Amino acid sequence: MSLKLPRDPASPREEVPLSAYSRQVHGYHGCSHAVADRILRGESFVPSTNLWDWLGAGIYFWEYGPDRALRWAEQSRSVRKPAVVGAIIQLGLCFDLLDTYFTAQLRDFYERWVSLLQMRGDQLPHNRGKGRYLDRAVIDEMMRYAEEMGIVYDSVRAAFVEGEPVYPGSALYTETHIQIAVRNARCIIGVFRPATTSLKEG
Repeated sequence: MSLKLPRDPASPREEVPLSAYSRQVHGYHGCSHAVADRILRGESFVPSTNLWDWLGAGIYFWEYGPDRALRWAEQSRSVRKPAVVGAIIQLGLCFDLLDTYFTAQLRDFYERWVSLLQMRGDQLPHNRGKGRYLDRAVIDEMMRYAEEMGIVYDSVRAAFVEGEPVYPGSALYTETHIQIAVRNARCIIGVFRPATTSLKEG
């Protein structure tokens, strides 16, 4: 569904605040024991390419969330023996949707992209439950457009409110988390097996 958008000097802006996002974080990748062992022996992560991925194509991590990563692996139908791999991630040039600078960019792009889809008579994808078909399409198209403008993002980052209130009347939710989709595998500068989840895995 890739479309050629006309150049718009305001989207994305040229003065991307790179220095503010060149930082390291710890991410946790839920997977099977077999996959974890291969990665810890030096094999590469395999990027996710599902049409329902929440932040577009990339290698997915829960930021500072080893328990959340393990719970995801335990709930995954494709994982027989759940495990977690920790990673030290240099975010590089990050399309960080926790910052209004980037949410504004994404909104502006979406409006222009939808207009072009309508002109062509193409269908707009829709999110369905945990299947984020719309978000995946918009973010991937935004990344392609940015590359055409000479800006290549290394990672995408966003927060998601999930679960139920931690206690009655609370605005805090049990499964709220930050996800990172690493688009440039060179941003993963080291991996490790988290000690706490190793104990839980038994």
